[in-house]
Amino acid sequence: MARTKAALGAGARLSDFLAASLLARAVPAEIVHAVLDEHGCNSQRIRRFPAVAGVYYCIALSLYPEAAYEEVFAVVSQGLAWASGAAQPALVAKSSISTLRSRIGSAPLSDLVKRCCVPLASVQDHPQAFYAGRRLVAIDGSTFELPDEADNAQAFGYPSSSAVTAGQAGYPQARCAVLIECATHAILGANIGAFGDGERGLAAALLPRLEPGMLCMADRGFNSFELWRQAKDTGADLLWRCGSTWQLPVQAELDDGSFLSVIRPSHVARAQADRDAITVRVIDYELPGLDDAQPRYRLLTTLLDPQEAPALELAAVYHQRWEIESVFDELKTHLRQSRRVLRSKTPELVRQEFYGWVLAHYAVRWLLHQGASSHRIQHAELSFKGHVELLRRTQPHSGAFPPRATQKATTLVS
Repeated sequence: MARTKAALGAGARLSDFLAASLLARAVPAEIVHAVLDEHGCNSQRIRRFPAVAGVYYCIALSLYPEAAYEEVFAVVSQGLAWASGAAQPALVAKSSISTLRSRIGSAPLSDLVKRCCVPLASVQDHPQAFYAGRRLVAIDGSTFELPDEADNAQAFGYPSSSAVTAGQAGYPQARCAVLIECATHAILGANIGAFGDGERGLAAALLPRLEPGMLCMADRGFNSFELWRQAKDTGADLLWRCGSTWQLPVQAELDDGSFLSVIRPSHVARAQADRDAITVRVIDYELPGLDDAQPRYRLLTTLLDPQEAPALELAAVYHQRWEIESVFDELKTHLRQSRRVLRSKTPELVRQEFYGWVLAHYAVRWLLHQGASSHRIQHAELSFKGHVELLRRTQPHSGAFPPRATQKATTLVS
């Protein structure tokens, strides 16, 4: 059966939505060119569809899940036509889009996440983004569905072989890990892997994004001596929930009810384990009066001084880790409008689309941050979904076109 080409709803115009000119404020064109040059996939001559436009197209793709490929490119070309002096955006065939996407690949988009997705909050404008002088960040993982193509199934896998046999898993799934700034929801790092890849392994690749002056929070699924050691070696402080299986002998009781202990590597000789042991502080607490609360929570931290970081304060701070669940909701529900699967039918383009998705989310959060900073209000008081809609309404008047071409800009977006 022939497929019906996806289109926008009646009365909607893609030129009313987010264009490359705005994306370029969060992902500057000079950085895009530099990354493409480094990967040897930049356009060497003037083309109707240059590689830099292809990168912005990959970012915009996640913003318009209801639109056909060619229509999404029209959004990008609205913001790029003036740069080449064109009277109208170029018309590009779907085959040309696919060819350029394949030529670019996923590595440049991954590098752009590393270079452009930087922390947004400052102590002066958003003190709630910090605790004891440390920027609050969190790391976690999630899964999402992919087109049911043989290559995707082979590269990423299904949730379980039994589910596939029972007909319960209709789509392959990928697993990802992200690092976020809690207050702003800005994604600072992202990694994608197969469904069967463990969250710890995917998260390990994000640890270089940590740095001194950060307090990184993680759930108990990341319990691992080696992962803790690697994260601690970045110079960042850690506040992770601990699983009940860890043996944590009391080394010293502290005045605030917490205590010092040590963690050791497993599967090594005892003498070696003792040499590699790391001192940690353990905080046990309860949440009485909450119906869905667990009997006890246990946290491990590198903040060993209870005067600098009292146990009750750290217990309260830890629950900001849940901001990362809101980020996954923004990605899956509000940004992609609950579209069930990504579009890409090959593993390399799935990875490319994933990193474009992350960059699109960062662009929206970047714009929201500008308003939050200007008016000195908390990010939580501003609507992510509302800012997506705001971008769609105001992009034609965003001032991205040259001042001397005001009339031309009006023509391009009409």
